Amino acid sequence: MTRSLMIQGAGSNVGKSLLVAGLCRAARLRGLRVAPFKPQNMSNNAAVTADGGEIGRAQALQALACGVDPVTDMNPVLLKPETDIGAQVVVQGKRLTTCKARDYARLKPQLLEAVLQSFHRLKAQNDLVIVEGAGSPAEVNLRAGDIANMGFARAADVPVVLAGDIDRGGVIAQIIGTQAVLDPEDAAMIGGFLINKFRGDPSLFDDGYRLIETRTGWRGFGVLPYFADAHKLPAEDALDIAPSKGTGGVHIVCLRLSRIANFDDLDPLAQEPGVRLTMLGAGQPIPGDADLVIIPGSKSTRGDLAFLRAQGWDVDLQAHTRRGGHVLGICGGYQMLGRTVADPQGLEGAPGTDPGLGLLAIDTVMSADKTLTRVQATHAASGAPMQGYEIHIGRSDGPDRARPFAHVADQPEGAVSADGRVMGSYLHGMFAEDGFRRAFLSALGATASEQSYSETVDQTLDALAAHMAAHLDIDGLLALAR
Repeated sequence: MTRSLMIQGAGSNVGKSLLVAGLCRAARLRGLRVAPFKPQNMSNNAAVTADGGEIGRAQALQALACGVDPVTDMNPVLLKPETDIGAQVVVQGKRLTTCKARDYARLKPQLLEAVLQSFHRLKAQNDLVIVEGAGSPAEVNLRAGDIANMGFARAADVPVVLAGDIDRGGVIAQIIGTQAVLDPEDAAMIGGFLINKFRGDPSLFDDGYRLIETRTGWRGFGVLPYFADAHKLPAEDALDIAPSKGTGGVHIVCLRLSRIANFDDLDPLAQEPGVRLTMLGAGQPIPGDADLVIIPGSKSTRGDLAFLRAQGWDVDLQAHTRRGGHVLGICGGYQMLGRTVADPQGLEGAPGTDPGLGLLAIDTVMSADKTLTRVQATHAASGAPMQGYEIHIGRSDGPDRARPFAHVADQPEGAVSADGRVMGSYLHGMFAEDGFRRAFLSALGATASEQSYSETVDQTLDALAAHMAAHLDIDGLLALAR
């Protein structure tokens, strides 16, 4: 019979996604057919799946750790924030609705059936399903109708291990406090705990570890030291993108938009020694020494266009291009580069049309149909093959489309300005393709490395599994699964 195990956190961002990825790879190395599962995720960094839907980027990485293609059942409910109080609700890979947080609370109980359907389909195809919770079960104010943590665990009868983050401090209170606020029947689902992100000598925490065991009655599965190579794996949150370690002469600046989405384009660039990558925050001017400015994807193109202007980046971009600098707009960033962005149906906010940055002679009209597809492409300038994906609403057209950025199935894709310095494309994930990345960076004057990005990620997952096996009771964790 297929077994399952759930990793929940004593707080947000305790490292659940990485722990699940490592456990998935460890189980795979033991010869098990394993799949990841997250009932509900909140992220604008999505992946396009083999079955034509979208899921959270973390579940795509976990699928890679399992050696399988990501499918929509691995993350049946995905929330994609569009405003501070509302989000798009994606169910089993397809958009269901857009609603405010208070309205979603009433919708959640209706989504449990879809969540359980997806979970049981994965169980039918695998030996083991490793489940990731969301946020923390200690948020008992959200317990009614919960589908992300204990509500799911009890509905599917999945045992739970609670992870605490010692790097933030207060981990003893995190774990003991979680037990204190949980309903006794919820607490009974927890079979043990582990400590994550320890720095220094783990023996210094021996007394604290024993105190948690004594006060909770839960079994400890170990203390995991901080995994130094985590930055080599794709980040799910833009704030988690590791500072570039490159010292090369080419400076690439990415604008950190307020609704930045699908920014996995940046992970391969951050690891290039010939590139200095800067994630530019609100209020910071675009540096004068930038060689390339990337305007990334956005969950709200017109909203982030207003945000971009509020930072004065529109003025900075004009100065940047006058100095001979390059600009690359990806997806929503590509739409912003044009002359106008129209949303007549109000799909991303109030209906209307806004002027774009005017750096490309294109116009964009938003439409309800959403493009979700994996693509094979050829870079027009270099002839280098590319793999990527499209995940967007809207269509863009205009004179600069006569100079495409790439070709997909012999059709032009994207647009390039007459001087070749401003480029736009709907293709995400392009820089993961080693040959294209080298050609693109070489054109900017960077000495591109010979590293294989995909091999680096795969080797890092092996290293993560070995790191966890050295410090955690992996056999005990897998034995807890039922």
